[in-house]
Amino acid sequence: MLRPSRMSKVSVTGTKAVMGDVIEAAHGTNLLHLSDYDGGYEGFDAGSPVEGAEDASEKLVTIRSLQSILGVSEDDAGPTRIVTEDALDEDLEDVRQAANDLDDRREEIADELRGIEERIDALEPFAELGIDLDYLRGYDSLEVAVGHANPGAVETALAHADDIAASEVFSGGDVVAAFARPSEHADSALDEALVSVDFTRLDVPDADGDPEDIVAELEHERETLESRLESVESELEDLRLEHAGFLLAAEETLTIEVEKHEAPLSFATTEHAFVAEGWLPSEEYTDFVETIRGAVGDRVEIEELERATYTPSHGHSHEPGADADEEAVADGGHEVADEPPVVQDNPGPARPFELLVRMINRPNYHELDPTVVLMLTFPALFGYMIGDFGYGTFYTLGGVLLYTKFDSGTFKSLGGVAIWAGGFTALFGLLYGEIFGLHLLGEWVWGGHPPIEKGLHTGSIASMWLAAALLVGMVHLGVGYIFAFVNDWNAHGIKEAVMEDASKLMLMGGVGIWLFSAHMQSGGGPRPPFMLDLVEFPATVGLAALGAAGLGFVMLIAAEGIVGLLETPTYALVNVVSYTRIAAVLLAKAGMAFVVNLLVFGAYEHHGVHFMLNYGPDHVRAEYGSEALMFPGLAHMGAVGLLGGILVLVLGHALVFVLGVTSAGLQALRLEYVEFFNKFYDGGGDAYEPFGHSRSFTTED
Repeated sequence: MLRPSRMSKVSVTGTKAVMGDVIEAAHGTNLLHLSDYDGGYEGFDAGSPVEGAEDASEKLVTIRSLQSILGVSEDDAGPTRIVTEDALDEDLEDVRQAANDLDDRREEIADELRGIEERIDALEPFAELGIDLDYLRGYDSLEVAVGHANPGAVETALAHADDIAASEVFSGGDVVAAFARPSEHADSALDEALVSVDFTRLDVPDADGDPEDIVAELEHERETLESRLESVESELEDLRLEHAGFLLAAEETLTIEVEKHEAPLSFATTEHAFVAEGWLPSEEYTDFVETIRGAVGDRVEIEELERATYTPSHGHSHEPGADADEEAVADGGHEVADEPPVVQDNPGPARPFELLVRMINRPNYHELDPTVVLMLTFPALFGYMIGDFGYGTFYTLGGVLLYTKFDSGTFKSLGGVAIWAGGFTALFGLLYGEIFGLHLLGEWVWGGHPPIEKGLHTGSIASMWLAAALLVGMVHLGVGYIFAFVNDWNAHGIKEAVMEDASKLMLMGGVGIWLFSAHMQSGGGPRPPFMLDLVEFPATVGLAALGAAGLGFVMLIAAEGIVGLLETPTYALVNVVSYTRIAAVLLAKAGMAFVVNLLVFGAYEHHGVHFMLNYGPDHVRAEYGSEALMFPGLAHMGAVGLLGGILVLVLGHALVFVLGVTSAGLQALRLEYVEFFNKFYDGGGDAYEPFGHSRSFTTED
């Protein structure tokens, strides 16, 4: 659970005569994570693909191109099937020819359409102007300019131009045509006159006649092309419906074929022999051996070279043909560089949280996997901060939707995380007695006295939340230091684990326990306000904890020197104080929900704050006086106020719901990644990618 699945390094050695059968059998097991040959065996070279690999790869590229052209998706699969060699040769060529012909026609029509649309776009301003194109060019004594501009501004500019003897301006909408006769010996007079005007010039299209008629003809031509394009698209759709299942099955068949043909690239080979090595789960070793033996009998030698321990070896040795015991590797041979791939071994409920772990990095084989701890702490931190039965119910329903409606592993994992987070949110909401910020559950379930009070208007309660956040931080960080201790002990020995990790745990825990001890009181005076009645350790325990913190400080200095000295405040208190953000988010979210309900229902203060759910402000004024009324509430302000109140209620709680994800969710992740993971987690493990294929569209029978 806290460790990945145990992995074994396996070697399969045999003659080239049985290599194909071994590849076929190994592929069928879908167990062996092949290791690339590193050149360590004398007389052996890296293998070459099996004959036919290039042809299969080319066909695979063709099939994927056809899938793209036809828009084939996995939903088009249909029943599983067997794809024969003849089908891959003949049927594939027929589909390729038909699809490529239709795709070429589609591209040709699309190019024509783009050209027509560009011409229409260029002509539409001139159609709006309403002047034949012949009249807008070809003059010797007149200068003409057409563009987007203000007609009055153009007329004024031309009237005041010294080099223009006469001018005329025509307009249609914001399109202007300016005609000007320059004075004698004046060049480009019209352009100079328009410099002072916001004038966006348009090129006159190379066409003759009424632009409206030309646009109408082009639009008719566009409709014809669109009809032709629709017909081609329909033919492509028919082709997709007819052959999508075949293409998906052919892709899977060729993918498997290419995998098998290219497998020898990872082998060590000579002219007559081969050695294939890889990793598989140790518990699967016996089944793997039986499968290979069943295919080729005793014509291969199969060895378990190493059953990898969780202690980093920094290089280990093995040689083909040497048996290995369960914990140790064989002597001799060459050094193995590859690390075991990682198969996270978590119980079903924790598996969605592997996604959150892998967002940082996959655990490496030799360190503890924090997934289970993340499953227990992230939803609890999230639910602790939101703490509302209504919001929790909706978070859970959203998680169920993601988990059940999507096939993607990512969405399913997010759904599982949301279900857990929503469940804890609803649980804490029940303990707080809250549903959508209202204290109804406190009345219905707990008779007005829920186990935990948020106490927004009570300073002492707010201080309690800060103290509780510190305790949560100490426990969370303590688990992180314990994980670090185990990892370092495993990798470097007990001495380094004690000096590097136990010292930090002693420093943090000692200071924390002392802060929550009676010794923190000054001369028998009042206890510090943040402690309240949450917890109190006896003075002797506090002194002992302070002594442990001092010892941890000395050990840390001995281990890390000046760096340890400088980081002491961080280890002792700063990291723990970071958890006060839990209390801040809790109170902020509760305050936002309170404001929404205050605006909608109104509230008054009398031995606590009460929302006016069953009566209005008149009742409060009569019973407790006007000074008790905090806000009368939109719901009690007539029909218009009621409609506004419903809008505020829905939008306000929707905003709080969304901010719950972005604030509580991100803050909980920050505490996990920055504070918790940072104490022990390295990551960097390789994914387990076994040689084989899970069939979805084909069958071997």
